Amino acid sequence: MTGYSYWDNTPPGSAAIAHPVLRKSAGGTGTWEDPVTIAVGHRLEQGRQSMDFPKGTRFYLSGLRKYAIVEDVCGDGPRPQDGPCHTGRDGRPWLDIYVDGSKSPRAASEECMRRLTRFHEIIQNPAPDYPTVAGALTETGCRVF
Repeated sequence: MTGYSYWDNTPPGSAAIAHPVLRKSAGGTGTWEDPVTIAVGHRLEQGRQSMDFPKGTRFYLSGLRKYAIVEDVCGDGPRPQDGPCHTGRDGRPWLDIYVDGSKSPRAASEECMRRLTRFHEIIQNPAPDYPTVAGALTETGCRVF
């Protein structure tokens, strides 16, 4: 898992997302009711986009104590399927969580992204009763458990 922020989103300095489900822009506090936006890899073939996980798929990220929901894609350019967001790492899928940072210095969101980049235990289609620490990742200190 990696992170992306308000500062390095596409376009930079925005919370724009490609596939809104619960909101019109990236966000979320990480609770079941308000999961954080997560981006997944995708393919472009003959002008059609195919996402690695369907929009609206929920995950629980135990290392962050956050729920997340697929509302965005990671990987740019004409062949995103050739990049790490789609190909993954060591046979595992790549997820890119929105760390926000819009109310923090860019350096704080960059530090948060460095801190959470690693392999995490992730549960797809989780139950709604796992423990959470609510709040935007950067703005709440980017706690990793």
